Amino acid sequence: MSKDLYELLGVARDADDDAIKKAYRRLARQYHPDVNPDPDTQDHFKEISLAYEVLSDSQKRAAYDRGGDPFGGGQAGFGQGAGFSFTDIMDAFFGGQPGAGGQGGGRGPRSRVRRGQDALIRLEITLAEAAFGVARELKVDTAVLCDACHGEGAAPGSHPVTCETCRGAGEVAHVQRSFLGEIRTLRPCAACRGFGSIISDPCRSCSGDGRVRSRRSLTVKIPAGVDTGTRVQLTEQGEVGPGGGPAGDLYVEIHVAEHATFTRHGNDLHCTVSVPMTAAALGTSLTLPTLEADIEQGADSGVETSFELEIGSGTQSGTQQVLRARGVPGLRGGRGDLVVTVLVETPQRLDARQEELLRELAAIRHEESPTGQVPAGTQRSVFGRLRDAFNH
Repeated sequence: MSKDLYELLGVARDADDDAIKKAYRRLARQYHPDVNPDPDTQDHFKEISLAYEVLSDSQKRAAYDRGGDPFGGGQAGFGQGAGFSFTDIMDAFFGGQPGAGGQGGGRGPRSRVRRGQDALIRLEITLAEAAFGVARELKVDTAVLCDACHGEGAAPGSHPVTCETCRGAGEVAHVQRSFLGEIRTLRPCAACRGFGSIISDPCRSCSGDGRVRSRRSLTVKIPAGVDTGTRVQLTEQGEVGPGGGPAGDLYVEIHVAEHATFTRHGNDLHCTVSVPMTAAALGTSLTLPTLEADIEQGADSGVETSFELEIGSGTQSGTQQVLRARGVPGLRGGRGDLVVTVLVETPQRLDARQEELLRELAAIRHEESPTGQVPAGTQRSVFGRLRDAFNH
């Protein structure tokens, strides 16, 4: 050939084997007759294939660089040099390993044993169970190992036999002739579906799958501090894989039911208590239940199931009291707070005596005709608020 082989592949003269291989694959995808039917490209494809044949072989490349005949004087012609065949071209084209005897790096038989899928179930628990943890027994319906064949898939007393079509390889060679020569490719064996063996007598219980559906019981431990959406992972408690393969994982997704008294915000608990107007004015003490009261405890457990909330005299509606470390325990330690909001109830229906007493109280407090004015200092212009913000 009169053309420079390095220029045909578009590589430098000091290019390594990997760069030469990548360049050939790129050009082969562009000029191969199966991809580009233009007749003018066929000769060019032969040229780049010959260039790759020479430059991918260390001995031929060295002879070419010295100006000698890379084919040792025999000029065997394209595709007929030692150690290179049309199968090598296709292997390079489809990403195989050239020079492997045209086998293209066969994958071999597929395994019947595969890992099972993960499973997901949803579990509803109470707020107290989510806060302090609980152990629950679950009924799950999953694929389990077939007891009759122990996952092999063959009927008891029989075993899978080697496929006669592929002789256990799981693949068969297909040879296609073209003007370029013989193109040899490997495809999964249709007789055994690539497994290399055939179950001639499948197990009656699992129909050859090696697993059956079954309902079973298991206990899941819910840690303290979980919330809605939390998933608890049970390793290898999911679906058993085909062929008796290892089981996947089981995920238990938590849903926390609403509570009659408490609402949860992160690890904090919130509740609202209502007190009469007179109690808010004079002050009082309330006994409220804790979240622990929802958990069944022994008589001598020592767990505090209630607490005293002091309502100071003159408490206003909307006042909040924060009780430290009475909320939900965190998954990583610590415990949230309990926030109690006090709502003051104003009486709506008064009898004659009650109305008389309230009017007397209003007169004593000089509140017969309240002005409803906003306290001084709360009405400020926008510019005033901006000025104060900048001053701070």
